[in-house]
Amino acid sequence: MTGAPRTMDRTAFLKELREQPRYWDMVVIGGGATGLGTAVEAAARGYSVLLLEQYDFAKGTSSRSTKLVHGGVRYLQQGNVSLVLEALRERGRLIHNAPHVASNLRFVVPIYDWWEGPFYGAGMKLYDMLAGKLGLGPSRLLSRDTTLEHLPNVEKKGLRGGVIYYDGQFDDARLAVNLAQTVVDHGGLVVNHMPVTGLIKRGETITGVRARDAETGDGYEFDARVVVNATGVFSDGVRQMDDPTEEPMMAPSQGVHLVLDGSFLKSDSAIMVPKTADGRVLFAIPWHGRTVVGTTDTAIPEPQVEPRPQEDEIAFLLEHAAKYLDRDPKRSDVLSMFCGIRPLVKSGSDKGTAALSRDHVLMISKSNLVTITGGKWTTYRKMAEDTVDAAALVAGLDERKSVTATMRIHGWLKAPAESDGLLALYGTDGPAVRRVMAERIDWSDPMHPDLPYYLGEAAYAARHEMARSVEDVLARRTRALFLDARASVAIAPRVAAVLAAELGFDEGWAHEQVAAFAAVAKGYILE
Repeated sequence: MTGAPRTMDRTAFLKELREQPRYWDMVVIGGGATGLGTAVEAAARGYSVLLLEQYDFAKGTSSRSTKLVHGGVRYLQQGNVSLVLEALRERGRLIHNAPHVASNLRFVVPIYDWWEGPFYGAGMKLYDMLAGKLGLGPSRLLSRDTTLEHLPNVEKKGLRGGVIYYDGQFDDARLAVNLAQTVVDHGGLVVNHMPVTGLIKRGETITGVRARDAETGDGYEFDARVVVNATGVFSDGVRQMDDPTEEPMMAPSQGVHLVLDGSFLKSDSAIMVPKTADGRVLFAIPWHGRTVVGTTDTAIPEPQVEPRPQEDEIAFLLEHAAKYLDRDPKRSDVLSMFCGIRPLVKSGSDKGTAALSRDHVLMISKSNLVTITGGKWTTYRKMAEDTVDAAALVAGLDERKSVTATMRIHGWLKAPAESDGLLALYGTDGPAVRRVMAERIDWSDPMHPDLPYYLGEAAYAARHEMARSVEDVLARRTRALFLDARASVAIAPRVAAVLAAELGFDEGWAHEQVAAFAAVAKGYILE
């Protein structure tokens, strides 16, 4: 680490960028899992790195995952053993490196046909074997009674037993914030709400980027030895910014999740259904006091910043949840719904997006643009390691070995310092959050009776986590929008008032923020 850790202060970072121009070893475009991981990897090796994100960290797919750190049981069914091996190895590393946001989770496969027990039991034993020393616990067959002890709300009619196995769970957006903090801790810079508007070239070689501050409209130019395109589902846009003749390579697919009250599951174990009608795995997962049901796999023509669930996807999830939960969820039971787009890369087949590989793809253009896409949250660190290896080679940088396999992520804390609610997710930053909450009597109040967050968290997010909007706070610094969309709309005015005071904006800005957030939240509310 270079010097004392700095706080995440966007205003200070922009002042530094204006007053102390430098030639960066790497500029990373994109502040999702892959971009943040790449910036962490580069900074940890001692390279100078600047990350630019057009919206907010994890604004896109990286905040809309199934919240699992997993090897991928379905990939084992497809025979992609190498991907499962890599993911299981990275699963173990992530849980060790960020235990404050990632942990073990029990999964139970309910068995209704006689052949499923031996079949899935054997598959899970292979899963255990591939995990090796990084395994989280042994799988085993369960009797009907033991299955019901783990899943009291599972559909009981026809139930024969179950298979139990272990994977991981995490809070994706909180991990993204921690990765941004880790970049800064190691001497790098990260700036959100800073879209890249163009690439700078000398001859045919990229030598930097042009960017614009979305808040002020000010333009910037940043020189770099190498530029990394880590924009996920939007990778084609940056590739075509480099070369307009480039053929699109992304095959976007969206996955929808429905969030129900925790009473639908009443368990700290998750349900996993290995194969649904569309060939996907279905999960019902306990998460932050709610039950998350997902996911679909629907091909879409092009990625959207705010994708919306389709009616047939909603119907599919409600129908399948009813098959495996003893209480059938209705539309009125859905507290929130969210939709993420997978950065899948095209193949020569037409078997549908569920059959496309989740492996990551690394490309280097003629002008030395390094593009990394594909993959998934669980393997973000390995993707980043491969990307920085390639980028360092392209830039002619000193060869330096990766140190991130065992490197602690910002906030690392094995035993929670906080015992109440989700403040434990802050890890070592928990006491600092408490100090901010103590500044005003109402900041220790819950934001809303139906949400596990405090008003003071909005002030902390603005001061120390680069939150610049109501959406930044309610969607990603807290997960209010994902846990209860209507409740998050109700508290938006109070959050806007706190942010306006912290960031130096006026009442008009606060009103605009409330309206903007309501427009986004509409896509999370099932009417």
